[in-house]
Order: sequence, then structure tokens, then C-alpha cells
Amino acid sequence: MRKIDIFDTTLRDGEQAAGINLNTAEKLEIARQLERFGATIIEAGFPASSPGDFEAVQRIANTVKNSTVTGLARTVTKDIDTSWEALKGAEQPHIHIFLATSPIHMNYKLKKSPEEVVELAVDAVKYARKKFPLVQWSAEDAFRSDPDFLVHIVNKVIAAGATTINIPDTVGYATPVEYGALFKYLKENVTGIDKVKLSAHCHNDLGMATANTIAAIENGADQIEGTINGIGERAGNVALEEIAVALHIRKDIYGFDTDVNLQEIKRTSQLVSQLTGVVIQPNKAIVGKNAFAHESGIHQDGMLKNPETYEIITPELIGEKAVPLALGKHSGRHAFKDRAISMGFDLSEEKLNEAFVAFKELADRKKEITEDDLFVLFTDQQIDSGDTPIYELTNVQVQYGTANIPTATVSAIAPNGETISKAATGSGSVEAIFNTLEELVQGKVHILDYRVTSIGKGRDALGEALVNLSYNGQVSTGRDVAQDVLEASAKAYLNAINRQLIKADVRVKEASVTS
Repeated sequence: MRKIDIFDTTLRDGEQAAGINLNTAEKLEIARQLERFGATIIEAGFPASSPGDFEAVQRIANTVKNSTVTGLARTVTKDIDTSWEALKGAEQPHIHIFLATSPIHMNYKLKKSPEEVVELAVDAVKYARKKFPLVQWSAEDAFRSDPDFLVHIVNKVIAAGATTINIPDTVGYATPVEYGALFKYLKENVTGIDKVKLSAHCHNDLGMATANTIAAIENGADQIEGTINGIGERAGNVALEEIAVALHIRKDIYGFDTDVNLQEIKRTSQLVSQLTGVVIQPNKAIVGKNAFAHESGIHQDGMLKNPETYEIITPELIGEKAVPLALGKHSGRHAFKDRAISMGFDLSEEKLNEAFVAFKELADRKKEITEDDLFVLFTDQQIDSGDTPIYELTNVQVQYGTANIPTATVSAIAPNGETISKAATGSGSVEAIFNTLEELVQGKVHILDYRVTSIGKGRDALGEALVNLSYNGQVSTGRDVAQDVLEASAKAYLNAINRQLIKADVRVKEASVTS
């Protein structure tokens, strides 16, 4: 059975999706989970794009040991040098260099001739090979490139030392037949193609990313690139969990396998969703909350008689285990610790104690603590960004009546350590809170997106708020959880502000060191 490598780009291509804003600690936590998930390669970011991305790639490269860590680079010497500084501590340093090859990209974006593009690609690969043992070269917008030119430039970069060749459908334009045919054409016409890995990278603009990726595998692709939950720019990338499960369930047809630990799919999906703030659609294949739900009476009858009548994938396959007994306020520390371990969390005694205190506080207000509640609680404790909150919410109060103007009063500890209290009105409770917080943080704030979702079920379910905003012209995303959605909303707002202020403080410190 042929083994297919999994190249995960959740932290690079996935994070480019609108509204996603991960800090270094969150990226590191996702990378650790991707390692448990079984990703062959983890693309940790674009080191030359920002100091924050450099730090994240460097920390991930120095932490992850069972997956190869890579970073993206343009065909620019400075990008390659920066990537080396970020990745040289990795177990097996790997770089991913890209350059557009389609006529529309070469003419309008690069403004270079095909000959100049070939020269740039070859020079970059040669330079990278002086530092990196593994060099992946990507032909951006490969599917819309001239096939003969693609053969020509791939020949050249292989001769220059590329170890992996990636053929992306960058804009999701391909059909399965066409995309598979392109891989077949390259396998038959490129010199030395059997000595390198051939990789597929599909976007989902026309909803065919999964079918296109499998077509590429059937026609010679050794590696496939995608993201968890299919997140990414525009309509996203191919969802890696769909490929892994499809190849497993239909191995009788495909005859391919991966090193993905299928039992880690649910946890990986849940973690990425929580930290990115991207909600998984209910009918999403494999990981959607309705993926194993059966509403129709006919379906339910069949399921009761034999689950295989309507269920080709079991929840247990992807790590969706039977929900254990809920913990409550009388549960002890030992049971709490056992649950953390069984859920895959590795918390220090200090973090476990902090989580237990938070658990007891929540248990006093909630009748039962569900698995979803615990996942959020444990995840928040496991992620330690090392950043001290600049603004810390101490109190939020709202006066509301259908015949009255909503008024919010907010108290928070400011950067100088003083407690500030502000009050403002709005057309609704949330707007009143946001207006009050804008006065408190003393800056121009525009709300770009705001969402509240429930964690678990029941009238006492936790509420998770996500706020995407611009603060003094800089975009940031914050999230937080509380039993009261208004409190969660206020905390998420300040979380977004704090992230932006911490980033600005880091930039100032780096500028002073450089000067």
C-alpha cells in the first residue's frame, strides 16, 4: 500500500483566512497537536513576513520532533536566510519556496518573462540547498500554467536540487479529471520526477478540493497539502481529515495510506476551531456536529437494527468517544486529573491546580460540567503565552429594559495598574458594552465581526464570544468564554485590544534593539 505524506499548512495558509489571528503560544499548541495527529510536515508560517511569524516558526521548529517543520519563502535571498535562522534548530530543516508560473501571474503580478521566472526559481533553489537538506519548490497557480512551460521549469529546479515539487491549484479552478491529467503528464515528461516528491495543493473555490486531491494521488502525487477543517483563504483548502478518512474507508478502491492518527482527528479539529474562532459547519464531512446525527425515522430505525445501514464511519474512528460521566461540584482532584489525562492534556501540577480552581468556580454555577466545557478549560490552561494582560476586566454591568436606553458600566485594571471605570449607552446591551470599552481603551475601534456561540447544551451552557476589530488602524481578533455572554463579549473585546497592544510593544522593543 503506497504511503502518502501529509503536509499541513493550517498555521500558514490556514491562518491567512480572514479573521484568524493566532499568537505564538496558540500556534505552538496547534503544532503540538498536529504532531500527535501525524502530520508528516508542518508548515509553521512565513518567517520573513513578520517578527511574530519568525518567532512562532522558530519555537515550533525547536519543539516539534516527530514531524518535519517548514517555513514559506519567496525566491528572495533574504527570505531564505531568515527562514534558515528560524528553522536551523529543527530535526530536519525544510524550506518551502514558491514562485508563480501561470501567464496571468507572470505578466500582471511578477511582470517578468518566462525566462526570468526560470532563472529566479533555479537561483533560489540552488541558494537554499546550500543551507537546507530539504527544499520544496512550488509553482504558484500551476494548474493555469502552460503544461510544457511547467515541465521545463520543473526540470530546471529538480536539476538545481529541489527535493519536492508542489503543483498547486491555487485558485480552485481545476476539475478532478484535469488535475489528475496534469500530474500524469508531469510524471511522464519531467526528467528525474521519480527522484523527488510530487505534491498536490488544492483550494476549494468550486467545492472540488477533496476530489482533485484524490485525483492527484491516483496519478502520482506522493504528498498532499491542506488544512484542518479546510480553513484558508477564500473558500479554504482541502480538509486533511476528509482525505485521511476517505483513504482509510475506501482503501479497497484507492490502495493508499497515511500516517495520520485517526483517533486524533476530533481533538485536532476542535482545537483548531476553538483557537481560530472559525466555527465548523454542522454538516461538515467527518467533523461536523451532524456528521453522526440521524433525524429521519427511517434512518433511526435502521441505525437501531444495524448502525452500518446508514453509518459508514464510526464516531470512535475519529476519536469521538462515548461521553463519560459529567463532572460536578462534588468531583475530586483525582477524578479531575484523570479526565485531563484521558482527554490528552499534559498539564503541570501548577496548571492543573489553576484549572481545578476554575473548574470548581464553574461547577458552583453549573449543574454539570460537560466534556466540551472541560476541553475549553484545559486548553486555556495549557496555552501559556507569557503575556501579561494590559487591560484586565474586573466588572461589567448592564442596565436594560425594553423601554429604556441600555447603559453599560465597565471597570478594568489599566496598564498603569489603576482601576478605571467608564459608562456609556448603546442601542443594545452589547453595543453599550463596546462603546464603554472604546472609551476605556482610549483609541478608535471598529468592530469587523462579532459572534457568540454556545459550548455544549442546556440553558446553563457556557458562551464563547469572538470579536474581530481594528484598533487604531490595526486588525486583531479576541475570544473568551464565560457563562454570561455579555461578560464573554467584554472579555473577548479586551482580549483583542490586549493582543494588539502586546504586538505593538514587541515591535517597539525590536525597533529599539535594531537601532
